[in-house]
Amino acid sequence: MTTEFELVGLDGANPLAFLAAVGTLRGATLSFPDRCPRLRWKVSGKWTPEITFDGTLTREDFVHGLHQQLAGMQGHPSLAFADNLTATRAEFRAVCESLRETAGPGNRCGVDFVSSFGSDIVGTDDDPEQMQDTAFRTMSGSGHQDFLAFFRNIVRDTTPAHLLKALFESWRYEDPIANLTTRWDPQEDVRYALRWRNPSKENAARARTGSVLGANRLAIEGLPLFPCVPVGGQLVTTGFRRRRGVGTFFTWPIWDSTLTTDVVRSLLSLKELQEEKPDRSQLVPLGVREVFRSERITVGKYRNFTPSRAV
Repeated sequence: MTTEFELVGLDGANPLAFLAAVGTLRGATLSFPDRCPRLRWKVSGKWTPEITFDGTLTREDFVHGLHQQLAGMQGHPSLAFADNLTATRAEFRAVCESLRETAGPGNRCGVDFVSSFGSDIVGTDDDPEQMQDTAFRTMSGSGHQDFLAFFRNIVRDTTPAHLLKALFESWRYEDPIANLTTRWDPQEDVRYALRWRNPSKENAARARTGSVLGANRLAIEGLPLFPCVPVGGQLVTTGFRRRRGVGTFFTWPIWDSTLTTDVVRSLLSLKELQEEKPDRSQLVPLGVREVFRSERITVGKYRNFTPSRAV
């Protein structure tokens, strides 16, 4: 006997929602290891994820167990070592070594997170002693926008009700956004010329609404499935391709087979996904039904992601 939950709040074409889906799978795997959580995507007007468990499980118990796992990251050293990913290579190496000493087969959260944040092996072009960081990083302290500090805020404030809304309801963007965002949702790319009001007068409103807090929290949980690897003196983030003079792009697959976290981790790293035009004849036998791509852009002091297109 199995239990399936259709996560109707998530749209596979939205980069934040996709990250939230794989974050849900990873969090569920840590919460319910004996139930072998698996994820697939179904077409129902949009690409919607469905998570499957062995045995019977109520929706309330699923969300409660998931929230317990997510809340366990509050105060975790992998999120608390800095406000932004601007550490020197030596400082980041010390953090990694400290987490490695306490890691084990059942305690990989810390090392998995820092491996997705960057590397101490290679420095930046401007400063060889500063760590290179993940392509998912959207802010680095300018304008009081702090990447890891916002992660900690999101972990602290997310409740089971936020997870329920993100997973099982249409997104209404009614949660606070100030200091509680990853900037992975294309909806956040609202530029000055396209705004109804002067953005300097919107601070009070943005403090109250504009985000889907549960989705941001679940997306953070998916980040360890996208480790960073030094290649040829540069850092490469799983799922990303940088084309000089063209841009930086995040590409992700949609699959129709029920896959475990470990299989999804492998699927996300397929080199075929990063081709300019991914070859369906190579991907369909692996269960991949669609491939989406979003460009990471820089607007002023921050990075955003564009609405995706199917490639």
